[in-house]
Amino acid sequence: MKKTFYAVAVCATLLAASSCTHRLIDFTLISSKNVDLAKGASFVRGKERVKGVDKVHVVLFIPTGSINLKEAVDRAIETTPGAIALLDGVVYTKFWYVPLIYGQSMAIVEGTPLIDPSLVLNKDKDDSPYKKVVLSKSGEIESVETLTSEAFISIKEKIQKKSHLEGVAVLEID
Repeated sequence: MKKTFYAVAVCATLLAASSCTHRLIDFTLISSKNVDLAKGASFVRGKERVKGVDKVHVVLFIPTGSINLKEAVDRAIETTPGAIALLDGVVYTKFWYVPLIYGQSMAIVEGTPLIDPSLVLNKDKDDSPYKKVVLSKSGEIESVETLTSEAFISIKEKIQKKSHLEGVAVLEID
């Protein structure tokens, strides 16, 4: 009976010792995006903290990859529309492992999102999947226009009619 108790106690101790969390750094501002600091006065602090995780699995004793801090930062920023950076946060790693069975290694980033309102406004205006792109003769983009589904269908029909008649799929719109 005592031997069983000791065996269970040793196993429980080994399992408890096989996981850990390491706080790597506290930060004031972190981003993996291009941030135009000249517009800094217009940035808004988010109301709630966000979290981004990059996770790698360990099968038997073989990791399936390596954790990537940039991915964790990207995932945290992308949880909030218009976010460009994180403020007042923390980066830490977490690891747990059941010997010779399974485990996980994670990079975790938490912080308050810093939001560029102009990106949120542009996203709201530009939620149509239909665009008309006008190219110059040299192939450079002259303009991009958002279309309604009706306007897209109209232009699509013109292109189909013209390509059927002339064998060419180019449409010049005046």
